[in-house]
Amino acid sequence: MHLFRPTRRDLLALAPGAAIAASCRVAVAEPALGDDGLYHEPWFLQSFLDLREDLDSSAANGKRLAIMWELRGCPYCRETHLVNFADAGIASYIRENFEVLQLNLIGSRKVTDFDRQELSEKDLAQKYGIRFTPTFQFFPPTSSGIEKREPMAREVARAPGYLKPPHFLAMFRFVRDRAYERGSFKDFLAAGG
Repeated sequence: MHLFRPTRRDLLALAPGAAIAASCRVAVAEPALGDDGLYHEPWFLQSFLDLREDLDSSAANGKRLAIMWELRGCPYCRETHLVNFADAGIASYIRENFEVLQLNLIGSRKVTDFDRQELSEKDLAQKYGIRFTPTFQFFPPTSSGIEKREPMAREVARAPGYLKPPHFLAMFRFVRDRAYERGSFKDFLAAGG
């Protein structure tokens, strides 16, 4: 019996195919830089910008609603896309458990708030006291009674500013596990969350 021993020439001939096969296994859809200057993830929520509808739709799909506030040229927004969302484990967890709506801190698109008030993105950001980018707002699992609450009391958690990947994922787990009902995010992290 003769065993096949590849020559150096055989290995070189196979190398391009092996490289293509390897890159296919780890390929992740990259964010696209839009005309608005923001990076857009292909899995972000495509919305008619009615927050009550978005929350109800997320709940019907067994997910939670998060709003990501961004701004053109924001280096930490870019970092969130190119580092945090580029981590396959983080992106997978978020896609499976959340609908993420992207809004522009100074944008002019009209958004219908939970109380049915229609505002520009910029005015909505002011209404909710959004001052930093990126900022993530997280909302309750259902829209029941949300319109009666003051704007900032409508969210169950907020992440103002950039979080490194481990803390970023922990924030999404904090919301998904409803740990905000038992304590603060800081307590959650201290307990190994």
